[in-house]
Amino acid sequence: MTLRLFVAATMAMLAIACGPSEKTQVPVDLTEKAKDLARTSIIVDGHVDLPYRLNKKWDDISLSTPDGDFDYLRAVAGGLNAPFMSIFVPAENETEAAREVADKLIGLVNRIVDDSPDKFAIPFSVADVRRHFEAGVISLPMGLENGSPIGNDLEMVQYFHDRGIRYVTLTHGLSNQISDSSYDDNKQWDGLSDFGVEVVGEMNRVGIMVDISHVSDAAFWDVMEVARAPVIASHSSARYFTPDWERNISDDMIKRVAESGGVVMINFGSAFITREANEYTLSRMDAYDAYIEESEFEKNDELQSAFDDLYARDNGPFPYATLGETLDHFDHVVALVGIDHLGIGSDYEGVGDSLPIGLKDVSSYPNLIKGLLERDYSEDDIRKILGENLLRVWAEVEAYAEQHPM
Repeated sequence: MTLRLFVAATMAMLAIACGPSEKTQVPVDLTEKAKDLARTSIIVDGHVDLPYRLNKKWDDISLSTPDGDFDYLRAVAGGLNAPFMSIFVPAENETEAAREVADKLIGLVNRIVDDSPDKFAIPFSVADVRRHFEAGVISLPMGLENGSPIGNDLEMVQYFHDRGIRYVTLTHGLSNQISDSSYDDNKQWDGLSDFGVEVVGEMNRVGIMVDISHVSDAAFWDVMEVARAPVIASHSSARYFTPDWERNISDDMIKRVAESGGVVMINFGSAFITREANEYTLSRMDAYDAYIEESEFEKNDELQSAFDDLYARDNGPFPYATLGETLDHFDHVVALVGIDHLGIGSDYEGVGDSLPIGLKDVSSYPNLIKGLLERDYSEDDIRKILGENLLRVWAEVEAYAEQHPM
C-alpha cells in the first residue's frame, strides 16, 4: 500500500470511529445564544421601582440616564419587554396620603408613555403585552406595592384596576389594614384582617393578581385559604438560603404557591440571595437605626450613603452575591415544584447598591440567560422563566374574573 493510500484509509477509519456528528460539530456560542433568547422572548420582570426613583428626581428614561438601573437603551440591550412598574407607597403614609402617592406614581408611568409612545405603552391585559412585543414597544404594567391606598373602601380595588394596576402587594414594611407584614413585629391581625379577606376576594373578582411578597407567614397561609385564583410572589427569593428571614419565602410556601398555579419571582438583591449578605445588611440597618436615634438626625438617602461608607470601613466591604448564587435560587425552586412556577422579580431600582455581580442593571438579563444555559435549562424552559409563566398566571386571573363577575 502506498503512503497516500495508507493515509486515506486511516482518515476514513477515524471518520467512521468518530461519527459524523462529532466530526462536524461546531461549538455553541452561549453568549450569542443568550442574547438571541433575550431578543426573541417576552421578558417580564415582576418588580422594578422606577416610578419611585422618578418621583425623587425626574429623568428622561427614553434616553440613557447616568442614575439608577433602568432606562430605555439598557432595557433594549437586555431584551426587557414588560417590567412591572412598582407603585410603591411607603408604609408610613396614612390612607389619604397613601392614595395621593399611588395616584402620583401612576401618573408618572403615564407620563413616560405620553412622552415616548413609540417606545412605551401601558398594557391592561396579557393580550396587550403580546401586541406590544410584536410592535417592538416596551410594556409598562403596574403593580401596587402596599395595599394601604385601598384604605377601608373595597371599591378602591376596582378603581386601581381601572387605572392599570394588575397586582397588589398586600402590605409592605409595616402591618396595615389588610395584612400583617413580614418586617413588622406588630402582628396585629395574626395574618389577614377580616377586611383583608374581602380585599383578596375583590381582587380575584376584578382580575388583579394577589402578591404575597412582604406579608407575614400567617398572612400568607390566610391568603392561600381564601384566594380563588393563582397568587404570585412578585419579588421574593428562597428562604432556604437565608434561614429565619421571613421576608423570603419558605419551601412549604413555594410548594403552596405552585399548588395554586402561581409563580415565585426571584429577587436579585444580594440580601435576598446569600446568608452572608443578609446578615451584613440587617446588622448595618440596626447600626444605622441606632445612629439615627443617638444623633437625632432625620433619615435621608445622603446620610444613609455616608453611614454605609463608614460602616464598611469598620466591618469590611459589602459581600455582593454572585450570578451563580442567584441562579442557585432558580435551581432550588425548580427542584421543589418544577419549571412552571418560577419567574424574575429583580427589584431593580429598589435594592440600592446591593445587586449581584453580573446583574447590575436591566441590560443584564442575557447574563442570567447564559447562566441558565450553562446549567442545561432548555430554551423552552428559559422562556417560561423569563415571562411565559407569569403571563400564564395573569391570563388565569383574567379568566377567573371574566367567569366570576359578581
